Amino acid sequence: MEGYAHPEVLVDTEWVAQRLTDPKVRLAEVDYDPVANYRLSHIPGSVLFDWRADFNDPVARDLPSREAITALLRRAGVSPETTLVLYGDFNNWFAAFAFWVLDAYGVPNVRLMNGGRKKWIAEDRPLSKEVPSPAPGRASALPRNERLRAYLGDVRASLALVRDGKMGLVDVRSPKEFSGEVTAPPEYPTEHAQRGGHIPGAANIPWGLAVAEDGTFKPRAELERLYRERGIVPERPVITYCRIGERSSHTWFVLRYLLGYEDVRNYDGSWTEWGNLVGTPIEKP
Repeated sequence: MEGYAHPEVLVDTEWVAQRLTDPKVRLAEVDYDPVANYRLSHIPGSVLFDWRADFNDPVARDLPSREAITALLRRAGVSPETTLVLYGDFNNWFAAFAFWVLDAYGVPNVRLMNGGRKKWIAEDRPLSKEVPSPAPGRASALPRNERLRAYLGDVRASLALVRDGKMGLVDVRSPKEFSGEVTAPPEYPTEHAQRGGHIPGAANIPWGLAVAEDGTFKPRAELERLYRERGIVPERPVITYCRIGERSSHTWFVLRYLLGYEDVRNYDGSWTEWGNLVGTPIEKP
């Protein structure tokens, strides 16, 4: 992992395996479907962060409040001196989303386990069904940093900049979603938008192009080539989006932390918002 712009935010499975009993390290599995994953087995000592319940407001289509994030961290036993390591299903999509949310709330010492749950299991490392009950932590979320997030109005305002080559817009969905051939990926067959296609001017760089077969991130040189060849360069602001913001947070992590892009925002409203609104322009081949 040497060579990344911020290698400290990424740990490998061996690093985690050596610290399973370290009281200053808290593991958290972030799952879209905890019944199919965490409750069957998980890394020993890891707590569960449920993406739907813990990283979405229960009423609004929005992120949780500062108070909710503070309560979540304390319930997980996280204190200011704790190193919090996130990993999860779907190649760390939802772990990356959690990282993005926690980063927006100024939570320090958060890491992503390279390769996620898939790599840990592939390496035949220990698993457990025991659910830990950590002592309450003392962590506190800070006021949310909105510079990491793009809203609908931000994306609307960016269209002219994208058209003029002054800003990058990355659609990280599959080519068939980008073209409008399908309106939802196979993982979410019933969660369609009203229209298929993409936001005008967006470059289609599927999230999966940034990872190797084992789910780990590709070397920096390959990643730089991947985005530069498609016009996504660090000298210009970038907005990433997908369908609900989880795959785009994975690409946001790559651009911001592995490649060191300074101005990258994740549009978590993504295609479920843009593709369903009256009057928003789309492109379809």
